[in-house]
Parts: sequence; structure tokens; C-alpha cells
Amino acid sequence: MDSMLDWLQITVLALIQGITEFLPISSSGHLVLAPYLFGWPDQGLAFDVAVHVGTLLAVILYFRQDIWLMSHDWVASLFTRQPTSNSRLAWWIIFASIPAIAFGLVINNGLEESLRNPLIIAATTIGFGALLWWSDVTGKQVRDEYSLSFRDIMIIGLAQALSLIPGTSRSGITITAALMLGLTRSAAAKFSFLLSIPIILGAGVLKTKDLLESASPVQWEAMLAGFLLSFVSAYIVIALFLKWINRIGMQPFVWYRFALGILLLYLFI
Repeated sequence: MDSMLDWLQITVLALIQGITEFLPISSSGHLVLAPYLFGWPDQGLAFDVAVHVGTLLAVILYFRQDIWLMSHDWVASLFTRQPTSNSRLAWWIIFASIPAIAFGLVINNGLEESLRNPLIIAATTIGFGALLWWSDVTGKQVRDEYSLSFRDIMIIGLAQALSLIPGTSRSGITITAALMLGLTRSAAAKFSFLLSIPIILGAGVLKTKDLLESASPVQWEAMLAGFLLSFVSAYIVIALFLKWINRIGMQPFVWYRFALGILLLYLFI
């Protein structure tokens, strides 16, 4: 870890990761803003790994029954050649993850840092926020996640690849694409959250690889605290978001994105 983290930094950054990973409001926008406001140094690779593992565990634990059913039917379908709705959904998550994984391997070679410009993040936060608003207003919202076709999941998968551009929001752009394809808000959110599992896992593996190659010391208490805070906050966010989303819609998140983008423009222009 590049420097010792204090408890305020640990708490704020872990909560940012846990809360914004699954809300359509852009985690990168907040992660750029926090060090600017507080004057914090980089939190280091070990802490990044810890909070990623926390959010990954939260989504796996929340959807454990769905994941079990999908895994069971997927394995069974390999032998019986008789697909079920759950095995198809498992295949769709695998296929929809491929574009983002491929793009992630490309930008991991240095392009990612060049994109972490506050003005780029401000523009994407506002622009993709407007697209989220449009999809929420115009989407038919009559389909569930089991009705997706291969064409549909490729569209959502390509949309997810765009989320590697900071400020886009992974959950925001995948929910946007799903709403455009006619999914209900709850179905769009559920598929988005399930689709996050391979991506968060992949990001965690890459960061762990970088951590193992790094000579920086590890602040174990910071890692544990970051893991626990990101896990608890992410689990609560998933539960509340799925409970309320059909009632409140996407508009509160759209307006929040506009406000965040404008604040970033004000601070960094």
C-alpha cells in the first residue's frame, strides 16, 4: 500500500465502493471527487482488492439461490442437452461478459489511466445519465430477464464494455440497455447485478495479480475494514434498490448524476 490509510479514508472509500458499485451513479466520479475534497493519497492496490472482494461477496450472497439454480441447470444442460430458463440465463451472463473482459484486457495496458480525466468523467456522468433517463421514460418495461435473446445479451454486453470508460457506471449502462430492450426495471436491475459477478471477479483477479507483483506493504486492518464496510453497504444497496426501483424509477439517480457531473465540471475546469 502506497501510504498508511486513516480511518476516515478507509470508511469513505469503502462506502463509496459498496454503494456506487450497484447504483447507476458512477463510482469513478465519486472516487475522483473524494481525494480532491480531502487531499488523500492513492489508497493502494491491497485496499482496492479488499473492497472489490467485499462487493463481490455481497452480490453472490444476495443472489445465492438464483446462482445455485443457474449453476445446477447449466451443468446439467451440458450432459442432457436440454436447456432450461436458468441454464440459458447462465449462458447469457457468460456471453454478455465477454465484450467487457476483452475491452478490460486492452485498457489495462495503460489506457485506463488516460481516461481517468475529471472532465471525461464529468461528461460521461452527465451524458449517460441523460441516456438512462431516456430509456426509463421510453422503455416498454414488459419483459423479464428470462426472455432475453442472444441478440439482446450481446447489446447489453457491448453496453457493459462501455462502462470501462470512467463515469459511465457499469450498472447504469447495463440497466439502460436492458430498459431499451423492454425489460422491467426490476428485471433490468437483477440481470445487471448478476452480470456484475464475472466483471468484479475479473477486476479483483487483475488487481490481485498486480498486488502480488508489488513490493508495497499491506495494511491488513485497513483491508479487513474495507472488506467489511463494502460488503455490508453493497448488500444493503442491492436489497433496497430492488425493493424500491419499480416505485421510484431512475429519475432520482439521473438528477443525482447531473448534479455530480456539474460539480466535477465546476471543480476541475
